[in-house]
Amino acid sequence: MDHPHVKHPPAGQGRPQGAGHKGSKDNAIRLVAWETTRRCNLRCKHCRAGAEDHHYPNELDTKASFKLLEQIAEVGKPIIILTGGEPLLRDDIFDIAAYGTRLGLRMVMAPNGTLITPESARQMKESGIKRISISLDGSTPESHDRFRGLENAFDDSIRGIEIAKDAGLEFQINTTITKTNLEEIPKILSLAEDLGAVAHHIFLLVPTGRGKYIVDSAINAKEYEETLNWFYDQKDKTPLQLKATCAPHYYRILRQRAKADGKKVTFETHGLDAVTRGCLAGTGFCFISHVGQVQTCGFLDVECGDITKQTFKEVWENSTVFNELRDFNRLENKCGICEFKRVCGGCRARAYEATGSYLEEEPLCSYQPGNRRKS
Repeated sequence: MDHPHVKHPPAGQGRPQGAGHKGSKDNAIRLVAWETTRRCNLRCKHCRAGAEDHHYPNELDTKASFKLLEQIAEVGKPIIILTGGEPLLRDDIFDIAAYGTRLGLRMVMAPNGTLITPESARQMKESGIKRISISLDGSTPESHDRFRGLENAFDDSIRGIEIAKDAGLEFQINTTITKTNLEEIPKILSLAEDLGAVAHHIFLLVPTGRGKYIVDSAINAKEYEETLNWFYDQKDKTPLQLKATCAPHYYRILRQRAKADGKKVTFETHGLDAVTRGCLAGTGFCFISHVGQVQTCGFLDVECGDITKQTFKEVWENSTVFNELRDFNRLENKCGICEFKRVCGGCRARAYEATGSYLEEEPLCSYQPGNRRKS
């Protein structure tokens, strides 16, 4: 599951999303990642869904998909990430994209790139897709193909990128960081620049799905901190938009580094990084599975509702899990007393996988809070 983002107005009138009640502006919906299908032609080592190339039963049909988009539009006008699996394996994916566009939703797509053709690129453009994301997890065919589980995946993705560019589609490069490709990240960033991407988003491995089987490949807390500091250093060296995902510590580091440089973090100085926060699970973001189950994010495998039985508005406003995660004072132990909890929040999925509680402290954080009382 790869997330493309486009520029969008900040939630909460430019304030970090903080503890709020249901329906508050702080919890305005900004992003929905919708697993339109679980079917996929790749077998990526880190796949949250363990997706395979076969039919999955009970996926939302076209009518149900249109109804879902209508219900989301009643709550807000978020970015809708059409993800998977591989969304291009859905026959009606362009009908879905076009319908969302007509509803005033900002539609983006996360294909893996290998199946893009001139015809599908044209249909993406015509259906109103604003941006696509394509993952490159290695700077060479050998390293990328090994991670993605398919020979020629790298070359096919590069070909798909070139086709998308020819069609005038904006694209970003996503990279999941593990020990196996940590040293390649600078080369992947350079490759993204050379390809003409508008953004490079890094994702820190969350050990769910197939990712549990490569948990030994996850970087440790020290490497995590070093990588995010390196990423911060690149923001003035590259024309690309940079974003760290599943890496909420970045928003703490951003503020620490800015303070050390005598700067204030504002929209003018740090762009969208100044008006968003680390873990968006359940606050400005949610995930919807191929069968309509709603989760705070795709990696936090706790069902919060079912849009085949409830309206999206009911789930978004009334889910116990959503509302617990919107109250940052409920965070426990180190995260609970951290002075950066409103801009970081720790990865709730990583906490859940490590402890069984999505309110526990982030297990991959080396920072020791300076504030020893609840803030």
